[in-house]
Amino acid sequence: MVITVTSVITIIKKIIDISIVWLMFYIILKNIRSSVKLTLLFKGVIIIIALKIISDVFGFTTVGLLLEYVIMYGPLALIVIFQPEIRNILEQLGRNQLLGRHKVLTVDERERLVYELVQAMDYMKKQKIGALIVLERDISLGNYIDKAKKLYADLSSDLLIAIFYEGNPLHDGGVIIQGDRITCAGAVFPTSSNPKINKRLGTRHRAAVGVTEETDCISLVVSEETGRLSVAIKGELFYNLSIEDVRMLLIDELKPKTNSELDEEELEEEEIYEEDN
Repeated sequence: MVITVTSVITIIKKIIDISIVWLMFYIILKNIRSSVKLTLLFKGVIIIIALKIISDVFGFTTVGLLLEYVIMYGPLALIVIFQPEIRNILEQLGRNQLLGRHKVLTVDERERLVYELVQAMDYMKKQKIGALIVLERDISLGNYIDKAKKLYADLSSDLLIAIFYEGNPLHDGGVIIQGDRITCAGAVFPTSSNPKINKRLGTRHRAAVGVTEETDCISLVVSEETGRLSVAIKGELFYNLSIEDVRMLLIDELKPKTNSELDEEELEEEEIYEEDN
């Protein structure tokens, strides 16, 4: 068999073509995994496809016809309903940084970030000052930042305490942190409608869970009524934590992980943490 330049170029094109397709699937699946809504959507699509296959095999005409309409018009409805999530994926593709902002911090910067956050939360816990602090990770929080009061200030426990002090006009909203800087205050987040959340918890806790259902951020909450500390990650609320629990959870979540380790370690760490609590 004679190998020509044309055949080599054709093979290279096919390899690049397949690589791009796999990269697209990787990015889509990664974003689906980090969003509770997209995960549920993905499961729903799989169920519909499975039902369609079953209806074709067994000859269920009526069910098959209905599913054909769902498959035909479903994508248009999904684009409208999940427009914010789709926009987040496109924003992530357009970033210059391939890694989340928290991952480019040095060890000293991460330690300082955790120290300042823990100091502020410990003080607000004792004084029963309500607070909602959100740490951006891979998925952009630009939608919420645009509508909030921009600060772009260096992070410090004193500044966080001052923002959430009852007399401050921004104390009712949330603070968004990018890297080790406070980007904005007074941010408003969507509240979760998850029925598993305790009905006694107020809007602040539901907003903390709500934003983690749509993005991969970390939400820190201090209850204004009880002073109890909570952390929300991936749509799940860890309620009434000690200050040491918060510290260790932040250290673990902000620790940079390689792509090969990310999936296995996150699942194992979540299971261990849930068992301990």
